[in-house]
Amino acid sequence: MNELILLVDDEPSIVQLARMYLEREGFRVESANDGEAALAEAARRRPTLVVLDVMLPKLDGFEVCRRLRASQNSIAVLMLTARDEDIDKVLGLELGADDYLTKPFNPRELVARVKAILRRGERKVADAAPIQLGDLTVDPARREVRLCSRVISLRAQEFDLLLTLAEHRGLVLSREQILQKAWGFDFYGQTRTVDVHVAHLRRKLEESSVRIETVTGVGYKLLVPS
Repeated sequence: MNELILLVDDEPSIVQLARMYLEREGFRVESANDGEAALAEAARRRPTLVVLDVMLPKLDGFEVCRRLRASQNSIAVLMLTARDEDIDKVLGLELGADDYLTKPFNPRELVARVKAILRRGERKVADAAPIQLGDLTVDPARREVRLCSRVISLRAQEFDLLLTLAEHRGLVLSREQILQKAWGFDFYGQTRTVDVHVAHLRRKLEESSVRIETVTGVGYKLLVPS
């Protein structure tokens, strides 16, 4: 495995616990305890993924994530939030976080989330044919989505979400099923991230005739015009 994970948190006990569980799974781990150090370490060490706390000295996690994305750094980001409501700020402001966990968290879940994020894009789709959905083309091999002839820019998790819905078009998927199929981990009680990513995807597909329908109390399904 040997991927490098950068842990950014100013609480030593959290860093120590997360480091122990991640290293046990074969990851290399470095840490930083404030936002400025996080940016410096990310630039110097080029980790595969950053576990990034929201509440940090000097620069908060939102600003760190914003600057990483502004510099076209595609590093995976897993945000740690103190309250579930923070997810609106983490993902809703288009900061580019890949996922989030609410504190306090189970370290086993942290490991599961990290592994799931790193597995994205590794699906064996080299020979998969493009999926035509009305005016939308989803190409698993190229990990590319086109509206007519124009490429729509999607982040990795948005693409995996759309691909999952496309593969089950017309069928209702619960949030738990979407987490398992598109995120790659089982339901841990935090499905809000699915709702936020669906909202992002809807905005990016506004000009398409394809629609993501909310099935109240159940989940989502992809509607393709006949």
